[in-house]
Amino acid sequence: MQIVVIGGGIVGASIAYHLNRPEITGGADVDVLVIDRAHRGQATLAGAGIVCPWPSITATGAYLDLYLAGAGYYPTLIAELAAEEYRQRSIGYRRVGALVVSDHEEDLDAAQERTLRRAAGRPEVGAVTRITNREARSQFPLLRPGVDALRIEGAARVDGRLLAHAMLDATPEDWLVRPGLAELTVDDNRVTGVRVGDETIEADQVVVAGGAWTNELLEPLGPGMSVDVEPQKGQILHLRVDADTSTWPVLMPVGLQYLLGFEDSRVVVGATRETDSGFDTRVTAGGQAQVLEAALAIAPGLADAEIIETRVGLRPLASGLPTLSRHPEVGGLVIGTGLGAGGLTMGPLCGRLLAEITLDRQPSFDVSAYRL
Repeated sequence: MQIVVIGGGIVGASIAYHLNRPEITGGADVDVLVIDRAHRGQATLAGAGIVCPWPSITATGAYLDLYLAGAGYYPTLIAELAAEEYRQRSIGYRRVGALVVSDHEEDLDAAQERTLRRAAGRPEVGAVTRITNREARSQFPLLRPGVDALRIEGAARVDGRLLAHAMLDATPEDWLVRPGLAELTVDDNRVTGVRVGDETIEADQVVVAGGAWTNELLEPLGPGMSVDVEPQKGQILHLRVDADTSTWPVLMPVGLQYLLGFEDSRVVVGATRETDSGFDTRVTAGGQAQVLEAALAIAPGLADAEIIETRVGLRPLASGLPTLSRHPEVGGLVIGTGLGAGGLTMGPLCGRLLAEITLDRQPSFDVSAYRL
């Protein structure tokens, strides 16, 4: 079976990876081509990479179900990738824990209640404990005095770029990742393949994992065939500090901002959530000011940090739920998009589910809520 995957971000890479797993294919003969335009603003390339959905205030219902399941899938995926004997590449993942912080004790009470309720039956969450400001600052030294914290042991951070590359590396050498802009070819209400430049590539199945660009890819299907997704701009700053930040926990002030450390003395702070942004990938003064103001309010020690870069990602935002589905009216077409700000948490699991859907296997997670 020839399968073309459009999109080489976290979801597309995961689809290709799982189409190479015997427990997914059941021994079927599968050949995969990944086509990636490498759009400026691709969400995977810019995302901060926090895996900690349990205290979320905004995630509810079926979105929360997928969010929690995505985090729960990481230990399995990381163990599989680590077992690849030939692998030399870092996968950019580390279980560093998270600190939910607030000036108001009732905020921490509520976060603790949500986390413990959602942790039931989920060993990946680990211990959930209240700690003092002194203890919190021993773990994240730039935190300002006077702020207590809720520590969530199981939280992790991941470099989306490294993880996507690692999953693609784990596919057979004759499975190609081809740069280029793919256009669907359609005949008699069925997708028959893709066109890349002057070349037409036939396929038995095409999976569109194009993120915020999904509806552009669906244009050859005709009017009325778009899905529920639009770009949401996020500006994320990378700073360098004079400290070893490799084991610092994720810092999650109650609200939408966050800070987290990576190797090479780097602290990532973000992010804006700019709806109705279109495909604007400019770094703006207002966006940088918003992120820095929030970061310095909770971690004033960042004032002397060096600004390394600002990354801009266009999250594929749905007004409702993500789409993980065969197209109900067009044969040979599977679509996965709309993960929003939770893309790096949910992406690996969603890639597995889309691989299962593509092969007409029973998905390992109930996807009925995410069908077109």
